[in-house]
Amino acid sequence: MPRRRCAPPANARTEEQFDTTSAEERSAAAAAPAAAERKLGSTVASLGDPTDPGFWLETPLVSSVTKGRVVYPVNGKSAQVELRPIEGPASGGSRISLPAMRLIGAPLTDLPTLTVYAGGATG
Repeated sequence: MPRRRCAPPANARTEEQFDTTSAEERSAAAAAPAAAERKLGSTVASLGDPTDPGFWLETPLVSSVTKGRVVYPVNGKSAQVELRPIEGPASGGSRISLPAMRLIGAPLTDLPTLTVYAGGATG
C-alpha cells in the first residue's frame, strides 16, 4: 500500500523540511523504468508549489494525469513522476515538485530544460 503523502509542516523553511518523501520513495522514483515509455518532448521547468508533496511535473505536454519520467540532461539523472496537465501550448513551461527537482540534481533557483517521457513507471 502506498504511503500517504504528507504536506510539510507549517513552519517549514528549508528544502529538507519541505521535502517529506521517504528514502524508499526517493529510491523508487530514481529506479529505471520497468516498461516501455515514449518521449513527449522537452520543457523548461520552474520549481512548483513546495507544499505539494510527492514526485510530479505539471506540464502542457499531457492532457490527463499519467505516469512518466523526467530526465535532466545536464547530469543524466531522472525521476519517475506523476505527469499533471496544465493549460498552455506544448512549448510552454512546466512546474516540477521540490522532491523531483532535488532527486535529479537540478538547482532549485534555475529553470532547467527537462526531457519528459510518458509511461515506463515501475509497478
